[in-house]
Amino acid sequence: MKKEFDMSDLGCMKYFLGVEVVQSSAGIFISQKKYANEILERFGMDQLSLIACFMEAPTVLHQQAVKRVFRYLKGTTELGILYKKEGEESLLAYSYSDYAGDLDGRKSTSGYVFKMSSAAVAWSSKRQPVVSLSTTEAEFIAAAA
Repeated sequence: MKKEFDMSDLGCMKYFLGVEVVQSSAGIFISQKKYANEILERFGMDQLSLIACFMEAPTVLHQQAVKRVFRYLKGTTELGILYKKEGEESLLAYSYSDYAGDLDGRKSTSGYVFKMSSAAVAWSSKRQPVVSLSTTEAEFIAAAA
C-alpha cells in the first residue's frame, strides 16, 4: 500500500474513538478509563460530591440514583475487555429473551452477545416495543429484530 499511497507509520494505536487500546504479548486490552474519568470530573463526581444542581426539580431519589451510577463508574474505570492473542478463534453467539420482565409495562427484553477470542465483539439488550402474549412470541420478536 505504501507504493500506491502516501502513508506514514504512527506506531501502535493508543486511542480510537474514545477507547483506550493497550497492546501486549497477551493480547489487546480495550477500556474507556480516560472517558469515564473525564465524565466524573465534568460533573464534579471525581470526589463524589453532590450533584443534580443543574436539574430543574431534583428529588432526593434522583440524586441518589445519579450518585449510584457515578460511584459505579468510579469503581469500574480499570475494567475493560481483553482479546487474548491465543484465544478461541471461532465466533460464538448467544441470545436471550424474557417474557414480560418489565413489571410496569409487561414488555419483554431481548438481547444477544457475539464473542471472539474469549471476549465480546458485539452486544445488545433492548426492551421489546410490543407486549408479547407468550414466551414463544417473545422469542419470535427477539429473533426477528
